[in-house]
Amino acid sequence: MTGKDKVRWGIISTADIGMRKVVPAIMKSAHSEVVAISSRDLARARAAADELGIAKAYGSYEEMLADPEIDAVYNPLPNHLHVELTLAANAAGKHVLCEKPIGLDAAEASRLRACRPDRLVMEGFMVRFHGQWLRAREIARSGELGDVRAIRGVFSYYNDDPNNVRNMADIGGGGVLDIGCYPVTAGRFFFEGEPERVVSLIERDPRFGTDRLASVIADFGSGRQLQFVVSTQMVNAQSIELLGTKGRLEILIPFNAPQGEPTAILIDQGISFDGHLARREIIPAQDQYTEMAEAFACAVLGKADLPYDIENAIASMRVLDAIFESERTGGWVTVKAA
Repeated sequence: MTGKDKVRWGIISTADIGMRKVVPAIMKSAHSEVVAISSRDLARARAAADELGIAKAYGSYEEMLADPEIDAVYNPLPNHLHVELTLAANAAGKHVLCEKPIGLDAAEASRLRACRPDRLVMEGFMVRFHGQWLRAREIARSGELGDVRAIRGVFSYYNDDPNNVRNMADIGGGGVLDIGCYPVTAGRFFFEGEPERVVSLIERDPRFGTDRLASVIADFGSGRQLQFVVSTQMVNAQSIELLGTKGRLEILIPFNAPQGEPTAILIDQGISFDGHLARREIIPAQDQYTEMAEAFACAVLGKADLPYDIENAIASMRVLDAIFESERTGGWVTVKAA
């Protein structure tokens, strides 16, 4: 798409993450304009539009997708509706930024290969656009850490609400799909490759049937390992560490970086075990959702290449599939090739 300065966005649903974080962030993108929001309930759509200052409100997703004045849509629906609505939006001629994970498994995500190629689809991992992740990868590439051999991650929160979609197994609830996808993304991002095999230990909630605690090891080959723990029923915690032969790097708030505030990373050469001699780098204030929206909008406008395509999203789902297959088999599982 050329000859335009801004992408006109429509928002699918009034989901909480969109209302609180993503939509206001998209509105701050220099090449974006949010012009419509939709819901299955017109009153809710109208209330959301009024709250955010959006001109148009639609009482169905289909009605909004038929609007010729919308170029792209943001899809934050529950996991089981990601592929379905992304395909519908693509068929309607819209570009789609879809919340993670792109689908329930790689087979479902592969349906997105049928999308028309003149419309872009990207999975919404906002962390890949934050300066702290980009700077951490730059440092890893520089050799300051030596050979990065291990990445260690933790991501947990406590939520036992039976009415929350994260606790509904039949629509893609559970910790691995909700937050385990983030350390998987970290491994792929910092190792700049794909894991060869994974092994997992998963414990499930007896009421919900969802995975509430998972420990995973992913073998990226050449002596490189990703190790992480995720839980939907533990204390709020998150961290990502890159450990190399010469140094260690820690992203202090890797996943929910505060919007519009500075963040920090630590680079530790191991001089002191307590880390008090580590170097702290301050990353300037930014909003990772705005950075993601801006990157996608620039790709839609033809000002930049799409940084992450459908194949990248399918590759992530193959890793998540292997984690669940390891739960079933009780051993190492090879990550399927494309």
